Amino acid sequence: MDRPNEDDLVDLYDDGSFPEYGFLQAPGAVAVFAALRGTGPIPETGLVTRRQLRALGLSPGGQEPIAGLTWRNGLRKAWFYRIELAVPKRTPTLAQEMALDRAMAARQTCPECRRRYYACLPLRTQGRCDACEKGFEPSPDTVMIPAPDIHRLAA
Repeated sequence: MDRPNEDDLVDLYDDGSFPEYGFLQAPGAVAVFAALRGTGPIPETGLVTRRQLRALGLSPGGQEPIAGLTWRNGLRKAWFYRIELAVPKRTPTLAQEMALDRAMAARQTCPECRRRYYACLPLRTQGRCDACEKGFEPSPDTVMIPAPDIHRLAA
């Protein structure tokens, strides 16, 4: 998709105000919800929130929000971005993924029994896993099976 020039952008309200929409009132909102549910194609125009952009595999790409969404009598607020100005979201490099895995391993590994769990452990408050704290064996569906230390790659 080609990005439109700044000269092509038109202020729909001609007063420079920041438009506010309610639930499903933004232009193209129904088409965006259909795309999120998987029942329709991704629309090429319209307004979407940041969370909707992430679900569609896109990011705002440095653009400023152009409208707001309010609900719960103005207590909740989100920002709308133009979907045609969005760019594909970046994929992390292998080194970034490895760094994230090491960080998660530090939060998920018990320092006493060295087991790695699927969920983060209460290391600040307890300092160890519940199994070590209460003296029972953890269930097998909560503990990760350790990867082998040697690799068996062909190359």
